[in-house]
Amino acid sequence: MRTPTLQRLFLTGLLTLLPLWLTLIVVRFVFSLLSDISRPITGPILQRLASVDPQALGWLTDSWVQTLLALVATLLLILFTGAMSRRVFGQQLLRWIETLIGRVPFANTIYGSARQLLNILQTKPGGTQRVVLIDFPHDQMKSVGFVTRVLREQGTGRELAAVYVPTTPNPTSGYLEIVPIEKLTPTDWSVDQAMGFIISGGAISPDNIPFSAPGKATPPPPPPPAEPATS
Repeated sequence: MRTPTLQRLFLTGLLTLLPLWLTLIVVRFVFSLLSDISRPITGPILQRLASVDPQALGWLTDSWVQTLLALVATLLLILFTGAMSRRVFGQQLLRWIETLIGRVPFANTIYGSARQLLNILQTKPGGTQRVVLIDFPHDQMKSVGFVTRVLREQGTGRELAAVYVPTTPNPTSGYLEIVPIEKLTPTDWSVDQAMGFIISGGAISPDNIPFSAPGKATPPPPPPPAEPATS
């Protein structure tokens, strides 16, 4: 009886610590990413300040201090950019930067694609809901996707949807599917709700979810096996 008990304890502990571990990894990645943006600027400044009075300001050269101040500087930069983008001057400056990037080969493709994807996710396409379910890999399994554009089939004029299907737990990677409109299963989810569902691996979700496309009946469950006749 000792081995099964140890196995159950190990599995219970693993399932308890795994979400905390994944959260720590994501937070650490974001923390490092944000701090690395400003570190080339804040690092030399802190080094110069520490050299003025090494005894009083020597703590500025500590790694954790530089990381923390670089993170704060990045967050302030993001807030400042958000405030400036709401003003006329900031909008003109942003258009000037976009024009400058547009003249750089390859960089204009990356920036333009990222900018269009973010704009698309903020607006609802005509004729369909933003967050949908698509059949993948067959009609009895679904994947969550975002409709990015509604197209028409050449020759027939049938409406098609370009659906971006993100991966779990990193929604920034994924793949693109072209799906007929009638094959989409619409949902009433917002983009934030869908992102929470994807990042959490389905742990954060409503109790009910649509599964069949409109007008497509759900097949009834198979009948239970017949009981053997008794004599």
